[in-house]
Amino acid sequence: MALSVLDVGAVQLPCRSRQLRKEVRDFLDEERAAGTVLGRPDSWLTGWDPAFTRRLAARGWVGMALPQQYGGGGRGNLERYVVIEELLAAGAPVSAHWVADRQAGPSILRHGTEEQRRCFLPRIAAGECFFSIGMSEQNSGSDLASVRTRAERTDSGWRLTGTKMWTGGAHVNDYAIVLARTDESDDRHAGLSQFIVDLRDPHIRVEPIRLLSGEHTFNYVHMEGVELADDALLGRPGDGWQQVTGELALERSGPERFLSTLPLLVALVGQLRQTACGPEQHARVGRLMARLSSIRQLSLGVAAALEAGRPADVQAALVKDLGTRFEGELVGEVREILPVAARFDATRGSFPELLATAILHSPGYTLRGGTNEILRGIITRGLEQSS
Repeated sequence: MALSVLDVGAVQLPCRSRQLRKEVRDFLDEERAAGTVLGRPDSWLTGWDPAFTRRLAARGWVGMALPQQYGGGGRGNLERYVVIEELLAAGAPVSAHWVADRQAGPSILRHGTEEQRRCFLPRIAAGECFFSIGMSEQNSGSDLASVRTRAERTDSGWRLTGTKMWTGGAHVNDYAIVLARTDESDDRHAGLSQFIVDLRDPHIRVEPIRLLSGEHTFNYVHMEGVELADDALLGRPGDGWQQVTGELALERSGPERFLSTLPLLVALVGQLRQTACGPEQHARVGRLMARLSSIRQLSLGVAAALEAGRPADVQAALVKDLGTRFEGELVGEVREILPVAARFDATRGSFPELLATAILHSPGYTLRGGTNEILRGIITRGLEQSS
C-alpha cells in the first residue's frame, strides 16, 4: 500500500497522472498476490528480477521518457516519475533495468550516434538490455576526475585497461558505460571519454563485493586489455567529464534518494495500527511524513526542470543530500518508535526482517552516487555562482 503523501504536491503533474498511478497500483497488487513484490527496502538496488522488468516494459513503463521512434513511451519525465515512485514505495524488484532506464538510455539518446540509439534504446525499453555504471575506482570515488582506467587508440579502435569498483550488477547485466582517460592534460577534467562496454567480453573479470548482509550487488570490474571498436565510444573523445556530470543529475535527483526506506515506514504504520500507540509515536511519524513530503517536492522540481530541458545539477545534489540523510535517520527513528529486535533471518517480508535489511543497507545511503560532503561542495559553488 503506497502512502497518501504520493498523491499530493505543489509541482503540477500531468492531468492523466492520477489514472496512471491507479494503473501502477493495480499492477502492484497483482504482483504482491503473486509473491514478486515483498515491500523490501532498497529494492531498486538489490531487487534484480528480469521477468518483473519485462512485465513492466510490456505495459510501457520502462523507457517511458525515450522517444517513440526508438521504442520508448515518449511520455516525459513527470509521468515516469509517477511510475517509479509507486514502484519504490512498494519495494518492487526494479534493479535489473534501473540504471538502463534512469541514465544509460537518456545518455545514449543525448550523446550517442544514430546507430547506437537504434541498437540499444529499443532493447532498453523492451526490458531486454541492462546496464551498469563504470565510474568509480579505488581512491577515485567522489574524486571522479582522478580515474586511472585508460583507453588507448589502436588501429581498429581502443584498448581499455583498468579496474572499476562498486559497479552494481556487473555480474548479471549486459553492458556498462565506462569512464576512462583517453588523453593526458593539466586539467584533470579534460581528456576523459565514455565507452559502451560489453560486460561479457572475455577480457573482463568481475569480482564480487558483498554487502554487510552478504548480498552480492556490487563488484570490482577488471578490464584487462579489452579491445573496443570505434563505435564503442559514447559521444566525442574528451567530452567524458561533461557527459558524466549531466548523467549524475539523473542519478542523484530521483525518488530512490529518499524512498529507499519508505517500505519500512509503511510497515511501521501497519504495526502501529495493531498496537496501542501514544501521541508521541503519532507525532514522530507525522514529522517523518512532513520531511518526506518536502524532499519529494524538491525532487519533483528537478524532474520538472529535466522535462523542460533546464540544468538541475545543484538541485539534484540538494535532493540527494537531504534525501539520503532522511533515509538513514528514518531507520533510527523507526527503531525508537517501535523497539523490535531486527533479524535478517526472520520471515521474509516481516517487520523484523525489513528493519534488519534497512539497518544493514544504511551505511551506503549517503555514499553511493557521491558522498554528501562532495554534494555540499557542489551546492555551495552553485549558490556562489548564482549570487
